[in-house]
Formats: sequence, structure tokens, C-alpha cells
Amino acid sequence: MTTLTIAAAQFAPVDDPVANLETVRTAAVEAAARGADLLVTPEYTSYFTAEIDDDFVAAAQPMDGPFVTGLRQVARDTGVALVVGTAEATDRPERFRNTLVAIGADGAVLQTYRKVHLYDAFGSRESDRIEPGDPSQLPVFELGGVRIGLETCYDLRFPEVTRRLAAASVDVVLLPAEWVRGPGKEHHWRTLLTARAIENTIWVVGVGQAPPVGIGGSVVLDPAGVATAALGATPGMLVATVDTAVTDEVRRVNPSLSLRRYDVTER
Repeated sequence: MTTLTIAAAQFAPVDDPVANLETVRTAAVEAAARGADLLVTPEYTSYFTAEIDDDFVAAAQPMDGPFVTGLRQVARDTGVALVVGTAEATDRPERFRNTLVAIGADGAVLQTYRKVHLYDAFGSRESDRIEPGDPSQLPVFELGGVRIGLETCYDLRFPEVTRRLAAASVDVVLLPAEWVRGPGKEHHWRTLLTARAIENTIWVVGVGQAPPVGIGGSVVLDPAGVATAALGATPGMLVATVDTAVTDEVRRVNPSLSLRRYDVTER
């Protein structure tokens, strides 16, 4: 049996990386006080406006820039590992990457994930400003004996993303998001997160931005799809413990991963 206590901070980032870094610091202090090993924050934590425009591109920073450098110091100061959504600069002045960065409690960068499936749906066009990630990247890292996989927001609508991580033997998938509000969107979010947990018999942690643009709805789901902690629309923090003994029991009853007959291949 292996356990990992995860905190999810639900808030609405603003168009000021310095202010957003302080929000992460405050959340990390609270997470440490509540016994968390890892803090996860929403997509676009480093910078966010409702429109992905030239200002958004200009605000993007490299992985060795002040925002991620600040995150590394927050992790060292609090002893809490971090997974944070950032706007990462590229060598193309009109583009940026939608990137998750995982940082250990010692401040080391453990993993990065550049979003593969860009949100070109429901009237949005992320691909106008964002450079997609390499589909072959496998964003998996280990923390406290627990294997963790990463994906971002719109990736959730593609079940093969989570199945590929499950095939890589992850115990939990972390999914930071800015799930845009709209008719039926809360239902889509929770249903898809639950399906990914059930069909892969893994823990799933969805971390959403709070309104006015996002829906909130952060949740931790066990490998049977049961919510062990959840938030509504308002800002806040949830804390829950991932337990691989629960995974083992669910898979004893429902060995669906071992019974599958198809693999995921890159398109």
C-alpha cells in the first residue's frame, strides 16, 4: 500500500504573474498545514485573461523565467511538491505553449507537459496562439512511490490520452483545467472525469479555475469513480489521499485493464 495526500487549489488566476505566484505560495502554505504532499493548481495559473491574444503571448515566460523560478522556491520553502499550469514562451514570437510543470519539494523540476489537444471548440481557437505539444511525450513522474500522469483540460475529451497514461502504470492522473462555462459544461466535466477513472481504474484529480470564466468543480475520484473530495464553483482548497490499496481492490473486482484487447497508437 502506498498513499499520497494531494491538495487542489481552485481559484481564478489574473493577468499578473507576480500576483498569481503569491496565490500559489499562499495555497502551498495552507496545503502544507493540512498535511498535503502535493499541491495542484489550475490551467493557466501563471497568467490568464478571457481572450488568448497578443498580451497573453507576451506574458509567456521560459521554464527558467521568474514564475517557474518562484515556484521552485515556494516548493523548497513549504516542503510541498507542485503541479502548476503555465504559459510557456517559445522561440516563435506569436506563439506560446500551454505547459504543466511538476516540481518536487526540493525545488527540482520533475516533469513538464505541453498540451497536445488544443481547445478549438465551442467557439474558441487556442491554436491561433498556442503551439501544440509533441503527441509522443509521456508526462509521467513518481512522487513518494506513486506514479503520476499529467494531462490538461481539453485532453479530457479524448479517452486515449488517459488510457495511454494508464498503460504506463500511473496510479493517478492530474488534470488542471480552465473548463469554460456554458450550457451543460458542468455535466460534461464531471461525467468525463468519472468515466476516465472508471474505465482505467485509476485515481483522477480534476482541478478547475473558479468563475467568472471557469466552472470550478475540482474533484478527486477514486478508481471506481467515487468522489472522495469535491468543490463547487467558489474558490477553495480540497485535500484527499490517494491510496493504491483502493486501486488494488477495485482491480481485483473489475480487472478491465488486464482484459482489454486494443492498444492506443499515435495518429
